[in-house]
Amino acid sequence: MLVVLLFAGIFIWYKYYFVFGEGVKSGYLNYAVKKGYVFKTYEGKLIQEGFGRGKTGSITSYEFEFSVEDPEIFKQLEENSGKQFDLHYKEYNGAIPWRGNTRYIVDKVVNMK
Repeated sequence: MLVVLLFAGIFIWYKYYFVFGEGVKSGYLNYAVKKGYVFKTYEGKLIQEGFGRGKTGSITSYEFEFSVEDPEIFKQLEENSGKQFDLHYKEYNGAIPWRGNTRYIVDKVVNMK
């Protein structure tokens, strides 16, 4: 029984609390919203521009959907929608309902233009 509980604890920690990766994404903030049925979480979307795999020389856009835990960071994003941001994020292996709807949690605004 103890082995099963230990294994379950390690699995839950690895799946939901282990930081798999972190980095910075840049792009234009499309939206920042507070939403949810039970847990109200802060969500956002960043539009990244660049050259992609479409037609030769075509410019495509990528969407980076993220969650925010800190209300102060969310307020800064909400008040500056449409501006260009460099956002530092942490990537987890799974989403927790009270942390946000995505595996990507923005924890810092690096730069805003």
